[in-house]
Amino acid sequence: MAAENSSVTEFILAGLTDQPGLQIPLFFLFLGFYMVTVVGNLTLITLIGLNSHLHTPMYFFLFNLSLIDFCYSTTITPKMLKSFVSKQNIILHAGCVTQLFFFCFLVISESFILSAMAYDRYVAICKPLVYTVTMSPQVCLRLVLGVYVMGFSGALAHTGSIASLTFCADNLVNHFMCDIFPLLELSCNSTYVHILVVFIFVTIDIGMPIVTIFISYGLILSSILHIHSTEGRSKAFSTCGSHIIVVSLFFGSGAFVYLKPPSILPLDQGKVFSLFYTIVVPMLNPLIYSLRNKDVKVALRKTLGRKIFS
Repeated sequence: MAAENSSVTEFILAGLTDQPGLQIPLFFLFLGFYMVTVVGNLTLITLIGLNSHLHTPMYFFLFNLSLIDFCYSTTITPKMLKSFVSKQNIILHAGCVTQLFFFCFLVISESFILSAMAYDRYVAICKPLVYTVTMSPQVCLRLVLGVYVMGFSGALAHTGSIASLTFCADNLVNHFMCDIFPLLELSCNSTYVHILVVFIFVTIDIGMPIVTIFISYGLILSSILHIHSTEGRSKAFSTCGSHIIVVSLFFGSGAFVYLKPPSILPLDQGKVFSLFYTIVVPMLNPLIYSLRNKDVKVALRKTLGRKIFS
């Protein structure tokens, strides 16, 4: 296992649980979650790509959210599923660092794309007269570029920090993926600076989007309260409510894992909380944001009709 410089060359992922009776039921449960995630997000990507009436700022952001969720889930879930059915779920050091990079890149990108979507809804509902100018194609492109730049820079910082560590003996990662705190726990080096890097970047990557999202939705809700039609108000509340629940689940579980010292939140509990932002939210996003949406249903009928008639 160890190289000549006594550093670990591969890791064993402990998985979600070591109880034999739970392995197969959990395998099928998370396989089901993964299939729903893949089908939901790929369907949305295809529908937005094929239907010109969905080529609007809102659906441009949704397209990117679905792309992120599909890649995000695929980075984590297949390796996690392997831990339920194999005796040892081994991952090479380079593979572990690669998984960590893509995980950080995608999770940070997701947090910023959610804030871009909240801003888009704020402009659409509260400033409808200037919407087409404010959310022009150039502005949308710059926002999405900013999303990926933030994701890339955050991923580079976290991965660079972990890649500089030395792992001397223990190579059992107490998680179902290569995550920051479980890897820090195995390091021979002092981890104070590395934990500081995590807190600084996670505060920025969770704090900035959360502020944007809650200010946007606060202003949207204030605007909704001025709607005279009861039906219109309840419809708007229903849509905003479901968005806020998913956003709260994503940011709340993420903040709980990364912004608390590891001593306060044991890694076993951290694993359970991380299921929400790694597995559950990418599955819920296409259902919450789109499949309830009238435009998407029309696009689905049109696309299926085209396939049948062709």
